[in-house]
Amino acid sequence: MRKMIILFSLIVAAMANAQNQRFIYEYKFITDSTAKDKQLSETMYLEVASKGSKFYSKDYFQSDSTMRAITEKDTQSISINLGDFKFKGKIRYNIEKMYPEYSTNFFTTLGSDEYQVEEKRKQNWKILPEKEKIGEFNTQKAVCDFAGRKWTAWFTTDLPIQDGPYKFYGLPGLIVKIEDNTHSHSFELKGSQKLPAGYEWKSTKDKERYHTLITINEAKFKKAFNDYRQDPMKSQKQMLAQGTIVEMRDSTGKLLDPIQASRDQEATAKANIKKQNNILELDLLK
Repeated sequence: MRKMIILFSLIVAAMANAQNQRFIYEYKFITDSTAKDKQLSETMYLEVASKGSKFYSKDYFQSDSTMRAITEKDTQSISINLGDFKFKGKIRYNIEKMYPEYSTNFFTTLGSDEYQVEEKRKQNWKILPEKEKIGEFNTQKAVCDFAGRKWTAWFTTDLPIQDGPYKFYGLPGLIVKIEDNTHSHSFELKGSQKLPAGYEWKSTKDKERYHTLITINEAKFKKAFNDYRQDPMKSQKQMLAQGTIVEMRDSTGKLLDPIQASRDQEATAKANIKKQNNILELDLLK
């Protein structure tokens, strides 16, 4: 019992030292297995506070904030000029871990529907003796199987916080780098900074939204995910059926025919989905 109390005290002390820090990761990924030469990258933030952490795309968060500011003017009639606004960022999800249990929630969108998925799978890490210097950090190797992939992580006890990018956590220090064995997906720590004074950790589930947040388990989300891949325009069709008026314009401001524009969108969405055959969580496709 004494050992458990000491360990908990050490964890609390480590968390206190890491509070209100933003860790900046570079995420490199290949989502199309037929185009392995076309590697993409995105800057991701892991924000750590006393309550927990958030992991999200820097660019998409900024674009989402801008779009919400535009659309909150009118919830029934939405006019979109395709030439004036484009979402930046390719990663549309964010992940929250609540301390000290590290309970994990995955927030993402499929069409216009927003989901909260509670993560129940465990990462059974095997810590290995190999050590490596990555940037300024002394790191140690660990491996695990997760979400249909085999992962190799390098963690540092120089930052004794048991967190990391994406859904990964549970090692004796911050994960500095993690990569799957096919070299399709990797996260690497590139820097850190203090969060602004007065920063307050708020859950994504509590933000204002126009549609009800759909809270489901992993099995139901897997079904919703694959249903969306089959019919990516389903939620937009439902919006139109409910009387929401969506005006779409081209780069010149010309009003587009809604039926044809919807067909074009659907064709583009299906083509993009077809290329997403090498997603991070491969077991979603099985």
